[in-house]
This record gives sequence, C-alpha cells and structure tokens, in this order.
Amino acid sequence: MKTTPEVQAQILLIDDSRDGLLVRTALLEDMGCTVEMANNGEEGLKLFKAGRFDVVVTDYRMPGMNGLELIRKIRQMDPQARIVLLSKMVEPLGLNEDNTGADAVIAKSCHEGSLLPRTVKRLLNRPVRKPVRSQNRLTTKTAAVMR
Repeated sequence: MKTTPEVQAQILLIDDSRDGLLVRTALLEDMGCTVEMANNGEEGLKLFKAGRFDVVVTDYRMPGMNGLELIRKIRQMDPQARIVLLSKMVEPLGLNEDNTGADAVIAKSCHEGSLLPRTVKRLLNRPVRKPVRSQNRLTTKTAAVMR
C-alpha cells in the first residue's frame, strides 16, 4: 500500500543509463516528486535552462558533457541550484562536494536506494546552498581517468 507522498518537488534527473533513469525516477516519484529525465548532459542543460527545478540529480560519467562539466555550467546560470552527483567512482577518484561543486555526492551502490531520497529531502529543506570552498579541484590526470 502506497502512503501519501511526503515531498512535492521538481527534480531534473540526468543519466545515460535507461535503467538508472527508471529506477531513480521511481524512487523520487515515491517521495512525491515530479521527475523530468534527460539522457545526457547536453539534454539536461537544455531542460535546466527551460524549466525550474528544485534539485538536479546527475550521473558523473556520460558521453559528451560529463557531470562535472554540467555542474559547472549549471552553477554559472544558478549558483544556488541544489545538485546531487552520482558515480561508481566516488572513492577511487576522491569525488566529494568540495572538488565537484555538487551539494552532495553519492556512490552508486546497494545503499543508493536509501541515500538518494534522504539526500534530496535534506537539500530541499536547506533554504540556501552552502558556499563552495574549492569547486572543481580535480587534477587533469584524475579528470582524464573519469572520462
């Protein structure tokens, strides 16, 4: 039995994996969110420019524009945007909020199903984005590995 949704928010979900989009959309819609999906960074950026979203959830590794490039462009348009970065490479590459510009970084794992809804709720409850200390500080070598 479904319960009444707790959150009403517009979410932009960007991932080149169809399965990833479907599973994450279901998780977010179960929370009461409305989700708009994009299959890559370029499409996500177009949707971001055209709409208004409470939270952006993006994969890191995508063809063309990767998640870090997308975050940088979104921050140029809206420094207060709430952004979650998802990646399988969080630990190996040392991805975190300070070096990616995201408000939250979540490792793709068996825990993602509980972490993503909690993280989105936390960001929605925070009125203003925290200041970024050192956005996009990944080394060139690390960035090349992540492509």
